[in-house]
Amino acid sequence: MNKVEVINAYPFLLNGEWKDSTSERTIEIESPSGAETPGVQAMTESEVNAAVTGAKDAQKNWARKSFAERAQLLYAWADELLLMKDEIAETIMKEVGKGFASAEKEVVRTADFITYTAEEGKRLHGELINGGSFNSGSANKFALVNRNPVGVVLAISPFNYPVNLAAAKIAPALIGGNAVVFKPATQGALSGTLMIKALDMAGLPSGLVNLVTGKGSEIGDHLITHPQIDLINFTGGSETGKSISQKAAMVPVILELGGKDPAIVLEDADLDKAAADIVSGGYSYSGQRCTAIKRVLVQDEKADALVANIKDKMDSLKIGAPEDNADVTPLISSKAADYVTGLIDNAIEKGANVVSGNHREGNLIYPTLLDGVTTDMKIAWEEPFGPVIPVLRVKNVDEAISIANESEYGLQASIFTKNMEQAIQIGHELEVGSVQVNGKTERGPDHFPFLGVKSSGVGVQGIRKGIESMTREKVTVLNMTQG
Repeated sequence: MNKVEVINAYPFLLNGEWKDSTSERTIEIESPSGAETPGVQAMTESEVNAAVTGAKDAQKNWARKSFAERAQLLYAWADELLLMKDEIAETIMKEVGKGFASAEKEVVRTADFITYTAEEGKRLHGELINGGSFNSGSANKFALVNRNPVGVVLAISPFNYPVNLAAAKIAPALIGGNAVVFKPATQGALSGTLMIKALDMAGLPSGLVNLVTGKGSEIGDHLITHPQIDLINFTGGSETGKSISQKAAMVPVILELGGKDPAIVLEDADLDKAAADIVSGGYSYSGQRCTAIKRVLVQDEKADALVANIKDKMDSLKIGAPEDNADVTPLISSKAADYVTGLIDNAIEKGANVVSGNHREGNLIYPTLLDGVTTDMKIAWEEPFGPVIPVLRVKNVDEAISIANESEYGLQASIFTKNMEQAIQIGHELEVGSVQVNGKTERGPDHFPFLGVKSSGVGVQGIRKGIESMTREKVTVLNMTQG
């Protein structure tokens, strides 16, 4: 492996070599907390082309390897990640403003994800279908059904989990026999580059995973419309995801997009448990998670008690710099903070009550709890991606379900109740990918299926489902001679 030298900007990995771009342009990475960080290379279209064609060539040989052989690379990658744990966690902390302990946990979780993916890949088996089970005239036909790689997967990761959500695309693609072109979010590209450095140190074959850095506005369309890309796996905003889907045309897409996850609190709920999960689910990493609790729908009878309980638990949140392992840290950009502030202001203008918070210092927005939120306020519908939770009081369960389902999003929902039968029934009626009963909305465990409906996504992830989504079934029909 060539040494990765960091001076002013990280290099990119192209067909086995770490390089600087011939554009001689770099992109500055602005740390949310003001920490000093290097930049990344602004790659040219010709370099992007070389990344895709190199991956296409490398994939052919990789596809011939057994699942066990592919798994060896993943095992080694997980080991290298753990050896680099502190370095990567510090980079995550500086680059995207996540507390060090949380960043370190992300790296460890990622190593576990990769290892489990290797094991799961070895358990993928084909099947033999006897044609005679359909009708007697097909008794001499047998179908061999196997899973084949799709080819070259374009993996586009977000800023908020720059290592975990990148590896969640790359590892299943590799175990399935694919090559990968990896485009990290610009804010997150430093952490993503170190993750690829670990993969390179693990013995990555030349070209099998190529790293592409640069602004999506400059190279994004060229990447997603490249004729040699066979599948696109994207995590990010819903509008960007919809645009990718339209431009991809017949190329399959897996889209993990936004959410407006509700916590529905019924009158028999354990309010202490509900409040603890709402605070954790809504404010950790400043609410910058697609699965964060983003609104609370509570029955009138319990609303006052729940709001008071949430407010009490908010007092234990640590607010400040990621270097101090704060729970609520500066948002990723001033633009993001402006958007959250605008949603809060709109709610206040229309009569919402500020129970706690609504204080801003630069990009740092203090955790904010709004009560008396109504459906004519933007915060009832729009995804803030920040530390603000609106409380909507409802008359009954039917009203809660109706408001939840009016959303354009459908990622997850939480239901807090002691009545399991009612919880399951409500869950059936909610238009979301996953329902959490007596727990906060969150991704994982990572081998569970993960999906969204409506504007929250297309396709299914989770380790086994991810491998299946990035491979396709291939049917070989054997016509046996009778006699």
